[in-house]
Amino acid sequence: MTPTRKKKTTTKKVTRKKVAKKAAVKTKKAATKKVAKKAAAKGRKTSTMRVTKKVARKVARKPAKSSGPSSNIPPEERWRLIAVAAYHKAERRGFAPGGELQDWTEAEKEIDKLLS
Repeated sequence: MTPTRKKKTTTKKVTRKKVAKKAAVKTKKAATKKVAKKAAAKGRKTSTMRVTKKVARKVARKPAKSSGPSSNIPPEERWRLIAVAAYHKAERRGFAPGGELQDWTEAEKEIDKLLS
């Protein structure tokens, strides 16, 4: 008779960072829907950039429940907000080559200002 091996059961650990990240994404999605709904009720169209800025302000005002004291939103979310803002800057200048870095740095300054 050969000894039987026990199967290892693995449990998926959910870290506080992951929980905080999911909560931030849900908060942002809810805030985006709310802003778009308000604008639609008033008969206005909202641009993605305007909604993104409003959401960034709202998320920045609310303290994160599970995240550390140094930041209100996860770095991935900050990066996404900067990328959207930089895209809109590039769009305004007609996507002409050579201004990508300037677009990114200006967008970074704007988003950091909104989040602080």
